[in-house]
Formats: sequence, C-alpha cells, structure tokens
Amino acid sequence: MIGHGLTVLLALLAAVFLALGIVVRQRATLDVPAEHGISAVMFATLIRRPLWWAGTAAALAGFLFQALALAEGSLLLVQPILVSALLFALPLSAHWAGRRVTRGEWAWAVLLTVALAVFVVLAKANPGDYQASLSSSVTVAVVCTIAVLACVVVATRAVGWRRAVLLAVAVGVMFGVVAVLTKLVMHLLTHDGVDAVLTTPVLYLLVVLGVVAMLLQQSAFHAGSLQTSVPTMLVLEPMVAVLLGAVVLGEHLDVGRWDAVALALSTAAMLAGTIALGRDEGAYEEALAPAPKPAERMDQPT
Repeated sequence: MIGHGLTVLLALLAAVFLALGIVVRQRATLDVPAEHGISAVMFATLIRRPLWWAGTAAALAGFLFQALALAEGSLLLVQPILVSALLFALPLSAHWAGRRVTRGEWAWAVLLTVALAVFVVLAKANPGDYQASLSSSVTVAVVCTIAVLACVVVATRAVGWRRAVLLAVAVGVMFGVVAVLTKLVMHLLTHDGVDAVLTTPVLYLLVVLGVVAMLLQQSAFHAGSLQTSVPTMLVLEPMVAVLLGAVVLGEHLDVGRWDAVALALSTAAMLAGTIALGRDEGAYEEALAPAPKPAERMDQPT
C-alpha cells in the first residue's frame, strides 16, 4: 500500500521528468521550418535527432512515475502536483539559455512551492468506485473527441500563438483523459492483477491516446508562443482530470469549510504561478531560436 507521502514523492518525480521532457523537446523543434508544424515532415525530422529521443525518454519516465503515484493516490491529489513541472523547468530552461533566474521568477517559484505544500497537506480525497458507467463514459468520450478535433482542425488553419493555444487546449484535454485512463489501469493492476489489465480495452485506448497526445504536444511546442502553450496544457490537464475523476469515477474531497477555502486559494496561487513561470520559460526558449539565415534576411524589406 503506497502511503500519502510516497504518493506525493512519486508525483513530484513525475513533475521533474515531465519538466525535463518539455525543455528538451522544445529545444529539439526550434529549427524545424514553420510550415512543417503539423505534418509528418516534422516527426520524420525529429525521430532522427538523439536530443528529441532524450526528451521523449524523460517524458515517458515522468508518465511512469505518474502511473505509480496513481496506483494508490487520487487524481485529486496527484494531478495538481504535476503543475510543479514548470517549477523544475525554470532553472533548467534558464541554464540552457545561459542566463540567471531573476528575483521575480524566484518569487513566483516560491509562491508555487508554498501553494503546492498547502494543497498537499490539506487535500484529503475520498476514493471513487472506479466503475465508470457506460452512459457517462460515452458522454465524456464524445464531448472530449469533439473538443479535441475542433481544436486541431482550427489549428491547422491558424498560425503563431493561436495555433499554439488551440493545440495546447487539445493536448490538455487529451492528457486529462489519459490521466483518468491511467488511474483505471492502475486500479485494475493493483486489485485484479496483470491478466485483468491485459484483457481490458482501457489499456489499449490509453496507449493510442497517449501517443496521439504526445504528437500533438510536439506540434504545440513547435507552433511558437511557447509561453502560452506550456502553461495552457499544464493547467488544463489537471483541471480535466480532476473534473472527470469526480464525474466519472466518483472521487471527491473530504475537507471542512475553512480547508476548502485554503485549498481554493492555494489552487488559484498554483494557477497564477504556473502561468507566470510558463511565460518566462517560453521567452527563454524563443530566445534560443536560431536567427534567420542571411538569405532570408536579404529577402525582407528594409
């Protein structure tokens, strides 16, 4: 039985490796031409780069720690902790850009740390039944599919920050669903064994959605305006996962009135810190983007 403290530790390890994956995979896309943002060309280019594979390995390690945390931990506890990925991405990204973290950035980092500590101490979740009904599952699947497809279709016709935001929304929704499916798979594994996991369609749906979500995430990283895409997906994922955990799986918090107020304030502080740090990290990564080639500069009007 995984205790509360070990669940939190595993979730923090997941955040560390997810942060490393974000920074490395963002860096791997910087010199891919903009016209190849959502195409097989970009992925064919990336799979030939060891840097991209290193970032992908880090992201997969993060998912593994997330799954271990969800083996006994609630979605209501584990998923919000993952927003701390930007807390770890901040020094990594700043170091890679060859600059120091400013006092303002450290202030946001401290706020996020304190908010996370308050959330972890106060968040006491009652487990759900983890027996999702057919009607609720179908409704969730239809709504999420329509939302993701709409974002992707519109994103293919958009450019710059608009494409980044639309793809980030699609990624946040998909990873929120992936988190719920991961919780279901780990619940089956810990209660019914490996055979039950291998014979459920949930596992294979999890794999398919996870791969598609990672590909869309890579396109969001490449779309530019990373200071918008990164916090959008990191904030939206736990929101979707927590909502689905309550609606589909029956999870809910067991807290008093004042604890609920403190949790609401800490959640708001976590969102604010994540958005602020995400904007700074995006600025770092954009500063690393290669300058236009001489021929490209000559073509521009003076």
